Amino acid sequence: MPRNTRHLTLATLLAAAAAWPAAAALKEGDAAPDFKAQASLAGKAFTYTLKDALRKGPVVVYFYPSAFTGGCNIQAHSFAENADRFAAAGASIVGVSLDSIARLNEFSADPLYCAGKLPVASDAGGAIAKAYDLQVTEAPAGRKDTRGRDIDHGRAERTTFIVTPDGRIAQTIGGVAPELNVQQALEAVRKLAATRKP
Repeated sequence: MPRNTRHLTLATLLAAAAAWPAAAALKEGDAAPDFKAQASLAGKAFTYTLKDALRKGPVVVYFYPSAFTGGCNIQAHSFAENADRFAAAGASIVGVSLDSIARLNEFSADPLYCAGKLPVASDAGGAIAKAYDLQVTEAPAGRKDTRGRDIDHGRAERTTFIVTPDGRIAQTIGGVAPELNVQQALEAVRKLAATRKP
């Protein structure tokens, strides 16, 4: 095999591997760990519990690395824009990151991102992410957010779980671009809604 072709093949394999869901993340059929956390909706902090949210229908639990960063801004904006579509399918949404509740109060209210349409929960120590078998890493030293402020917290890998009212994971979505992550989550909750109809 010519050297250039071998190099291209390796690059192709690495790109494909980056698109795969996280190997360790909880999978379809697994029990979704319940959690209770400080969360923010439209800039106001409150206590969020997954168990309570599931009483109303399926929940889209989406983990993201950090508020006010490129891909996470896009993902939050896309979830906010589609919030009515998720609600029409009977599902609610909650974002989870290792951001402090102070950062999330700003992020949840920002009209460019969450726009007051979905809650975001603070998993400051990473315990919730780890319970879902997600990798948690430290932010590189000196990393700034899109506002130019220091990022002083760890990051969970971008992975979304569709959780059914009985507390089971119906689908795990990882390794895709932020907007595609939202689209796939919407397709998943619409399929769940179709199976619930008589």
